[in-house]
Amino acid sequence: MNKVILMGRLTRDPEVRYSAGDNSTAVARYTLAVDRRFRRDGNDGQSADFIGCVAFGRSAEFAEKYLRQGTKVVVTGRIQTGSYTNRDGQKVYTTDVVVEDQEFAESKAASADSGMMRQPSPMAAAPMPSPSQASAGDGFMNIPDGIDEELPFN
Repeated sequence: MNKVILMGRLTRDPEVRYSAGDNSTAVARYTLAVDRRFRRDGNDGQSADFIGCVAFGRSAEFAEKYLRQGTKVVVTGRIQTGSYTNRDGQKVYTTDVVVEDQEFAESKAASADSGMMRQPSPMAAAPMPSPSQASAGDGFMNIPDGIDEELPFN
């Protein structure tokens, strides 16, 4: 089985190209900075891995439209290796994650609070829920006690 799940932030805006021909397909490439769980002393203090991702078709169009540098996303896909010969005649080996699914890992408000979004969103002016409705700024509403008896399902 070849399955990869990553969560990280885009290091820059996705690079999108379209294939030639009658049925042109969008191809988006971006790099995710994925934090390491543990830091080893011998790796010059690097605490993140930079993983290349490539998306095709609708996933690539989604990346072009919505993903920007600093956006935190969760990517599901598969690892694909390849090789090519560069202009100097040297063989170059590649490893990419072919994106099967991608979704936002934080809200726009949380992203803006962390200073990662470069453009203000139109939703930024929307009123935020009162503190009694939201818990500790995580963007989720608190569920009142005793609500289980009112739900029509178990």
